[in-house]
Amino acid sequence: MCYSRKTALFLFFLACIITVFLSVVICIVLILKHGHVSAAASNVGLNYGLLGDNLPPPSNVITLYKSIGITKVRIFDPNTEVLNALRGHRDIKVTVGVRDQDLAPLAASEDAVKAWFATNIEPYLADVNIAFITVGNEVIPGPIGPQVLPVMTSLTNLVKSRNLPISISTVVSMANLGQSYPPSAGMFTSQAREQLTPVLKFLSQTRTPILVNIYPYFPYATDPVNIHLDYAIAKNETVVVHDGPLGYSNMFDAMFDAFLWAMEKEGVKDLPMVVSETGWPSAGNGDMTTPNIAAAYNGNFMKRVYIGKGTPKRPNSGVDGFLFATFNENQKQPGTEQNFGLYNPVDMKPIYKLF
Repeated sequence: MCYSRKTALFLFFLACIITVFLSVVICIVLILKHGHVSAAASNVGLNYGLLGDNLPPPSNVITLYKSIGITKVRIFDPNTEVLNALRGHRDIKVTVGVRDQDLAPLAASEDAVKAWFATNIEPYLADVNIAFITVGNEVIPGPIGPQVLPVMTSLTNLVKSRNLPISISTVVSMANLGQSYPPSAGMFTSQAREQLTPVLKFLSQTRTPILVNIYPYFPYATDPVNIHLDYAIAKNETVVVHDGPLGYSNMFDAMFDAFLWAMEKEGVKDLPMVVSETGWPSAGNGDMTTPNIAAAYNGNFMKRVYIGKGTPKRPNSGVDGFLFATFNENQKQPGTEQNFGLYNPVDMKPIYKLF
């Protein structure tokens, strides 16, 4: 059979297109099948905690991040060693926390906020990509919760006056919810309504995400009889919780949406949410905490970020966030708290295969 030159070229290009399409499909299938994806593809960030006396030098940690394709890092305070190690790595977006113990003096004085910024952020602006500053870590609701908004306001005014591309927010936990089941019944506690709602409305005005720590491990560990493991680690694909027209096949989605519903009840709609922490311990609580289970949960979270999967309430908005944490930290409370790390700090070897 003979073909004209044009027909032959057409068939050649068609074959190329089909080959590329099949390659993409195969890659997606492999990603969905296996419990890990590359960090470069997933765009998942890592929390970099420092509560250990056997941690590697920050420069080695940044080299590790680069080797596995990490492009987002969260540190809990403006640690000078870490920030200096990040110099020149502007492809890594950095979230820097304001320490809880610094909130009181900063809330009392705009000049104190300017001085804090000049000391802790200004020296790194030229060669560190500081994308977020978080004011306090899980202090709302609580005794120092009211100090968050004044500091956020002062920092927001400061970065706006300088025309700096830094977002100002805070990190909160699911403890703000007085009710979370079913998700549509999500509701803040009275103290959270008093302290958090003004913060959420402020963030809505500045169009800045709220950062929320979401850990399905903790409710599962509290009630493993009624909460199945597959539901907790997002391994299950069938609907377990029916909530009106919405169906939930995993606990992460249910927790995420419960927070969304609670915000809407306070008149805050469409505010973006970033998952500042999520993860699963690899030891510390018997059969509930094994490397295989931790790898499954964290791998499933990475996959959903990569494919842009939303939640039942926000199906068209992908989930963005950070895994907790880079290393096991031996100065934390013994048990599971010391075992959320992805890497052993002594030799920097992975505790389980993820990246």
